[in-house]
Amino acid sequence: MRPLSRRGFLGALSAAPYRSLARASQTPPNVLLVITDDQGYGDLACHGNPVLKTPALDSLHARSARFTNFHVSPTCAPTRAALMTGRYNNATGVWHTYMSRHLLRPGEVTLADCFRASGYRTGIFGKWHLGDNHPCRPQDRGFEEVLIHGGGGVWQAPDYFGNDYANDTYFHNGKPRRFSGFCTDVWFDNAMRFMTESAAARKPFFCYLSTNAPHWPFWAPEGESDPYLGVKGLRDPGFYGLIANLDRNMARLEKFLEARGLAANTILIFMTDNGSS
Repeated sequence: MRPLSRRGFLGALSAAPYRSLARASQTPPNVLLVITDDQGYGDLACHGNPVLKTPALDSLHARSARFTNFHVSPTCAPTRAALMTGRYNNATGVWHTYMSRHLLRPGEVTLADCFRASGYRTGIFGKWHLGDNHPCRPQDRGFEEVLIHGGGGVWQAPDYFGNDYANDTYFHNGKPRRFSGFCTDVWFDNAMRFMTESAAARKPFFCYLSTNAPHWPFWAPEGESDPYLGVKGLRDPGFYGLIANLDRNMARLEKFLEARGLAANTILIFMTDNGSS
């Protein structure tokens, strides 16, 4: 187990999809970027964790191109600013997570801006954490379809009052809307809806699936934490329960891509944002 504080795991779907991409070079590839929150390098079975079960992510890891010297910023918003712009986070005005240190400077060009200018549909599902008000919202920064919670996590002050991870109210294209189900499941459900709609419209997509899990508070769905009760050294089994739920959703996501015929022309990237909780 190697819980390195600022090291991430990043992978993309492996050889078979790349061969298909070469044959279908006239069709722009879809890009699906999944980023989890506060899941550290050691919070995966494939990285040596002796307790946590992550079969879907282990399988992706085994089939992927992997960045083994991949580094991220120390906290949430700075990592996201660098990821969205390709620039050192301090150069974008983002160097912390609150008190306006997390606001992405207007004028910065984002991944969503670039994909949208290239004819892609762009969507974000989950955590943004680069500003909740104009001109810093994701819909101001290149995203057409937006479904997010407020601030840096569900239950934080900028989030919709009363949210508690299940049957919550999120911001859909700028307007509050209540959704049924656990937050991570909602992000994955709606990301898959977005990808289905994009495929039906025959448009390539950039889908940014950015979960708040397994960030604190560690409120995992019922039953997900049970295998981790009493684990020595684990302060809160809900942390592993949230990761177990993420892993189940990753398995569901890959089955969806295969069933919809999207896997062969979709680049799937998985990464974590910073060190473990």
